[in-house]
Amino acid sequence: MPFISVRITRDGVTREQKAQVIKEITETMQRVLHKDPKLTHIVIEEVDTDNWGYAGITTTDYRQQLADSQS
Repeated sequence: MPFISVRITRDGVTREQKAQVIKEITETMQRVLHKDPKLTHIVIEEVDTDNWGYAGITTTDYRQQLADSQS
């Protein structure tokens, strides 16, 4: 039974987009690994950008710095 966890930042991803991701990952697992779609579990976790960081700063701060540099 495949269990796939997808983590993304909470950025206004729509319900329809998440449904498409689940559908396409399930199809890929079936096509490539021959996994039964009825046994494939996918969880999408949306993480607030204040709780996701890299390069020593939060994603919120990184995006603000990027926006400031482009103005």
